[in-house]
Amino acid sequence: MYRLSVDIGGTFTDVVLEGPTIASLKTLTTPDAPEIGAMTGIAELLDSEGLRLTDVSAVIHGTTLATNALIERRGAKTAFITTEGFRDILEMAYEKRFDQYDTDLQLPVPLVPRDLRLTVRERMDAAGAPLIAPSQAQMDALASRLIAEGVEAVAIGFLHVCANPAHELLVAQWLRARLPEHVTICLSSEVSPEIREYERFSTVCANAYVRPLMSRYLHRFASGLRGQGFAGEFLLMLSGGGLTTLEQAAKTPIRLVESGPAGGVALGVRVSRETGCERLLAFDMGGTTAKICFLEHGVPATARRFEVARAWRDMKGSGLPVRVPTTELVEIGAGGGSIARRDDMGRLAVGPKSASSVPGPASYGRGGTAPTITDANVVLGKLRPEGFAGGSFALRPDLAAQAVERDVAAPLGLSSTAWAAAGIVEIGEEAMANAARVHAIEQGKDVTRYHLMASGGAGPLHAVRIAEKLGITRVIIPADAGVGSAVGFLSAPVAYEVARTVLTLTERVDLPALAALQDAMAQEATGVVGPALAPGAPVHISLAAELQYQGQGHAVRVPLASPLRSGEDIARMTAAFHAAYRTIYGTDMPANPVELVALSLTAQGDAPPMRAVPPAPPARRAGPAAHVQVFDPAVGADVAFGLHARDALPAGARFDGPFLVQEAQTTTYAPAGWSAEVHPAGHLILTRGERA
Repeated sequence: MYRLSVDIGGTFTDVVLEGPTIASLKTLTTPDAPEIGAMTGIAELLDSEGLRLTDVSAVIHGTTLATNALIERRGAKTAFITTEGFRDILEMAYEKRFDQYDTDLQLPVPLVPRDLRLTVRERMDAAGAPLIAPSQAQMDALASRLIAEGVEAVAIGFLHVCANPAHELLVAQWLRARLPEHVTICLSSEVSPEIREYERFSTVCANAYVRPLMSRYLHRFASGLRGQGFAGEFLLMLSGGGLTTLEQAAKTPIRLVESGPAGGVALGVRVSRETGCERLLAFDMGGTTAKICFLEHGVPATARRFEVARAWRDMKGSGLPVRVPTTELVEIGAGGGSIARRDDMGRLAVGPKSASSVPGPASYGRGGTAPTITDANVVLGKLRPEGFAGGSFALRPDLAAQAVERDVAAPLGLSSTAWAAAGIVEIGEEAMANAARVHAIEQGKDVTRYHLMASGGAGPLHAVRIAEKLGITRVIIPADAGVGSAVGFLSAPVAYEVARTVLTLTERVDLPALAALQDAMAQEATGVVGPALAPGAPVHISLAAELQYQGQGHAVRVPLASPLRSGEDIARMTAAFHAAYRTIYGTDMPANPVELVALSLTAQGDAPPMRAVPPAPPARRAGPAAHVQVFDPAVGADVAFGLHARDALPAGARFDGPFLVQEAQTTTYAPAGWSAEVHPAGHLILTRGERA
């Protein structure tokens, strides 16, 4: 049985075929119609393997299309209907500045303009009792207004629907009977049924904004596959690390916002288990962005809130909050295509703007003229012109050098193009390392205790320098690292998470009501997961709680070993909260009352079986196939680096830096002071020695 995975990024589309062995291919993304580039890559890869889509049992897909639509504001014309008097919550947000002293601060612009934020005279109280019911006359007036405005999507978000969604359901029913069929309607009680109105309203608006675009795209892609004879499962990667069906993905596409990066984390889970690494920092760097995530004992950190479309680089609070399950990722606007420039103060700056696939970095020779991190690596000699992206095209060192000289070296008064290129790379690497430092501090983690796993087309090029900056002494470059996210898709289970607000002190929990809530959540999640599994396949249920000390505004997520059915279960959960709080903040307050804010429940099928790791063979020294000149800033001159071909390195092979390890989809760079060994599973283990 063959399975395909497709990861559509901002620059490249990665296609991976899993059968007896792994085969992969990179092709440039086609931004205007991403499915065209994906289908082209699928056809090329299958043809090279002598296969057709009829031989494939499953296609697993992750994409940044929803993210890009939010960032570039290319979604549907959307209206928002809310409780009378509350339409400006989207603009008021948290009622605070995300950067207190920045006089040029730019607040995120709501996805729905004020004239399309409409209100209904209705009200529930906080306990879910109806106070004012909506009227049909209001619905007639609203429907006429929406039709006249030509909206494509409607988001509905009322107060206190976490306690009672009846008014949302009623208004949606009335509007569906009055609006044209093509208008999509999203309810906050279905997309994000949790407290905190701003985050709930922002999430349902984002879902409505991207749903028409994503639904059309996903069905076009599925139709293209079916038209080529594909008759297997078409599954989508969720931000939380699980897979879901086409129907569920089209209904709540906001859950796909971080689907591509989640594949890199899924790869980290597999690599962590294969190498026995208990603490792993997964680092994925593609053409547009870089992502990092911490894993403990093969389990990634997770969250129920993140931001998209930040207006102010990487500043927290400057984006649109989205409250859906996701892996705890930090995304940095630094990828291979990130453009280098002089900022307003004349300093060298890199990113977050990217050259993407069109026109691409200057060295691609496809019309791009701005210098990028990729161009800087070409100038330094880290990227060889031949064999780039599997040999799909040759890089142009002359164009890379011209771009770096014209836009960086000359304006900054540097006499050497190589030093200008080294500066570009250094600034990009420092941005990524600093993001990891800050994230580690926020999570209460000592980053030096982790191993760094690097994936993505650009990740292995920069991994060792980022490790040096963070004080990490071991780096893992997985097999097929250049298409790591797509490989990760293949090891993800079918899964779905639901969450509900509880908001009660642990000492006052109504156990029968809580048991009924958990049963309802399990039924909902299983109803989504079950159709995607084989008949009779087991469904595994896991739970987590969000707790806080009474009076606090931020909850801590705590995994639960079993459902909450008794006082003993509540006591164990409370003790786990105190321990987790102490780990993060260095202290706890055991005398303070603890509040159970929310419960989340995940239903998932069995993960695909891991390949058996063969026993370690005897170590052997491996010599380079050739030597190439690479500019090393630590020396200030060109240095001879050993050039190794990844597919020619057997398990147990060992060699010392400085070296480049070249493979079809990426290149690994390590200066003097680093050594490498090939793991039995094919992973490259880099170790930092005294000389580094």
